[in-house]
Amino acid sequence: MPQVMEFKLPDLGEGLTEAEIVRWLVAVGDVVAIDQPVVEVETAKAMVEVPCPYGGVVTARFGEEGTELPVGAPLITVAVGAVSLPEAPAAQAAEAEGTGSVPRPLIGYGEDHSRPARRRRVRPVTAAVSAPPVAAPAPAPVPAVPVAPAGPVPVISPLVRKLAKDGGVDLRALQGSGPEGLILRADVEAALAALRAPEPAPVAAVAPTAVSAQGERIPLKGVRGAVAEKLSRSRREIPDATCWVDADATELMAARAAMNAVGGSKISVLALLARICTAALARYPELNSTVDLAAKEIVRLPSVHLGFAAQTERGLVVPVVRDAQHRNPESLSAEFARLTELARAGKLAPADLTGGTFTLNNYGVFGVDGSTPIINHPEAAMLGVGRIIDKPWVHEGQLAVRKVVQLSLTFDHRVCDGGTAGGFLRHVADCVESPAVLLRSL
Repeated sequence: MPQVMEFKLPDLGEGLTEAEIVRWLVAVGDVVAIDQPVVEVETAKAMVEVPCPYGGVVTARFGEEGTELPVGAPLITVAVGAVSLPEAPAAQAAEAEGTGSVPRPLIGYGEDHSRPARRRRVRPVTAAVSAPPVAAPAPAPVPAVPVAPAGPVPVISPLVRKLAKDGGVDLRALQGSGPEGLILRADVEAALAALRAPEPAPVAAVAPTAVSAQGERIPLKGVRGAVAEKLSRSRREIPDATCWVDADATELMAARAAMNAVGGSKISVLALLARICTAALARYPELNSTVDLAAKEIVRLPSVHLGFAAQTERGLVVPVVRDAQHRNPESLSAEFARLTELARAGKLAPADLTGGTFTLNNYGVFGVDGSTPIINHPEAAMLGVGRIIDKPWVHEGQLAVRKVVQLSLTFDHRVCDGGTAGGFLRHVADCVESPAVLLRSL
């Protein structure tokens, strides 16, 4: 007898509370294997394929593409054991491996941390022949889903319940727009909007129509919403200040050309600047810190997890290079290239976008000279790098054309004074102008 198992949206890490369904990878009636990805979702940090911990026949999907679901809301239901008879050889092979048809916890979300060899999705010729019998019993467990509306209020998410309670909305009076009448957060928000709407309904109805006709409304969610919230929080909490300096980067560019001339993987300018940053942070550790407001303490961090701003089609993201202080320019170049490729493909994991302690922002790629960037909360500083261009410059007492770059440092004034910030920026500029200065710290 097939057992219907419900798989809920798991906690994808880093405190995320919801995700938007981007693309379903399975349909109702499909046969899925344990740990097979069933849906692609977009969180505030990355695109993630979510694997299912159960193997069997998909009997229901919850939510259309574009729907936002809170963590803990149902994603799909799977009839476990429904394909055990037609797939006897596969079942025997699974039994021999010790897996059987008993549902296993999802790898990474459950308690079982042992990962066996991943089973391939079962789609033999016999599966096509047995598809009609499989689809027939699949609807049998589905009627069990609508039982919820007959008893308790059809609400799954505690966030929706709290939203309704705080707003004084009677959930029993709502008609849910979700699967099988499930009440979603959008239903409660619509009810709250109706309660708060002003009395003169005709006037209120005309104004939005005129506005919507004049401009395009873009939802502030996903990556864009996460960036907006983080930058707003940074402005609210951090008393930042900015200092800047022009530097002669001619020697740095010559050093890079010499490194790349000997063969091997190419060294990027960003990698050299990153190595200079880690050396400067070793001298001025105050800038590699964070402020613990609850404890009223400044926390100086032992490792440099270097974030770098990357513009993608989905918006601005800041991948993080772990333990950058232990990497040389060649290793930094390779890691920057790897993370940038993943960012452009939308394949960065949430862990790749969190935990940074200092950010390097190369806005020179946009053809601009300077900027006063917003600190990437909860970090304490960000180094901005403008474009490197030919400019007239006094060199050794003579006017010459040199390659000049503007460097700017935005810092949290709670963690240090201007003298520390100025010393850091001056050391960076000295290393840019004379890369040999780095040899003292290597």
